[in-house]
Amino acid sequence: MTEKRKSPALRFRGYTDDWEQRKVSDLAEKTYGGGTPTTSNEAYWNGDIPWIQSSDVMDGKLLGVEPRKWITQAGLNNSAAQLIPENSIAIITRVGVGKLAFMPYAYATSQDFLSLSKLNAEPLFTVYACYKELQTGLNAVQGTSIKGITKDELLVKNIMVPRYAEQQQIGALFKNLDHLITLHQRKLEKLKLVKKSMLEKMFPKNGSSVPEIRFNGFTDDWEQRKLGDVVQITMGQSPDGSTYSDEPSDYILVQGNADLQNGWVCPRIWTTQITKKADAGDLIMSVRAPAGAMGKTAYNAVIGRGVAAIKGNEFIYQLLVKMDTDGFWKTLSCGSTFESLNSDNIKNAEAKVPTAAEQIKIGAFFQYLDNLITLHQRKLELRFFPGCRFFIQGHTLTWCPATKEQGIGGERSTTPNRPKPHFIPKTWCQATKEQGIAGSEAPRSTGRIRFCSKDVVPVDGRTWLCGE
Repeated sequence: MTEKRKSPALRFRGYTDDWEQRKVSDLAEKTYGGGTPTTSNEAYWNGDIPWIQSSDVMDGKLLGVEPRKWITQAGLNNSAAQLIPENSIAIITRVGVGKLAFMPYAYATSQDFLSLSKLNAEPLFTVYACYKELQTGLNAVQGTSIKGITKDELLVKNIMVPRYAEQQQIGALFKNLDHLITLHQRKLEKLKLVKKSMLEKMFPKNGSSVPEIRFNGFTDDWEQRKLGDVVQITMGQSPDGSTYSDEPSDYILVQGNADLQNGWVCPRIWTTQITKKADAGDLIMSVRAPAGAMGKTAYNAVIGRGVAAIKGNEFIYQLLVKMDTDGFWKTLSCGSTFESLNSDNIKNAEAKVPTAAEQIKIGAFFQYLDNLITLHQRKLELRFFPGCRFFIQGHTLTWCPATKEQGIGGERSTTPNRPKPHFIPKTWCQATKEQGIAGSEAPRSTGRIRFCSKDVVPVDGRTWLCGE
């Protein structure tokens, strides 16, 4: 919403009136500060008054704050803390500025807060509107050090406000979205715990040759093998720095853990020089800090010295994930500045391995768990851009062909005095497995096959169709 436009681009049906500009001070009849009772006086603590500190408020989580400390009436009376009425908004104004939350119960806070109480606008709408305004201000000064915001600076900020009925619908919408996000976060955490537990039980413990849990029909002992005898390992070699580029038509370069997102290679830099290669489907291991971190690649890529490519199946991938989680590589890594692994470290590492048939069963089971985890991660990360009619991943960097900047697909580039086209999500050609812009010709393909016009590759290497 701009100053010229006094209504949002997307609205509930039945609302056409312009929104009005209000100051934050107009949205609440009273404000409260906070304070901290003397921590050495036990009589001030472990009472029945919730006492909120900045670490209790999570960035982006505007509902459901759970206090970890409680104070007594004596603690309230003998400090700057104040009892703040229910249905107020607690805003952090010092360290952690920009975080805030709606408080449905009476509470007190530390001195890091300013609370808005006796609201003159719909409470849920107000908390989301304030959050948006604060985030907009923070994004405008990104990269600078922000120590806080004063009470006066906060209260004079302008917020656009619709009629009360529209406020109610907007507040309810975002409350429901937050509820869905919380549900998926809980499911995601449970799935991660399940995977962690099953990794412990479906791989042999130290001193044992069989796991605690097995699929029916498998009884043979697992064999102790060196990784170099089980898989093919290629250590990376960095191309010359002069060959690096930002052209997706060049070769994808994987340099280290920074090129992995959610367990998959996410292209961010390219090169015109081939040194060492990883094929689509290979496993990627970071051999420098954090040494041992694992991922996969859905692309043919050039690998730098910060990674190794491993030709292994899903079982091998899960085995290496478990070795990393267990801290196996930390005992082998070397280097005075940061930990690193060399070829001998990896090839001579020993692990217990079952028959090929059991590997397939175990790999398929953990791949299923990983797919469920990825599904819930996607639901948390996907953002819908009205008007664009497609979902994109919230943290996927794409590029603008005019300015060569990186940004979020569907948004506009911000380079001053330059054209401002939308960032274009990189797509891929199903025939040649090359990257490029949808609809353009695959430069190294035979038969001038064009990049598929609808398939967009997110960070995990899977495709989402336009409109999904």
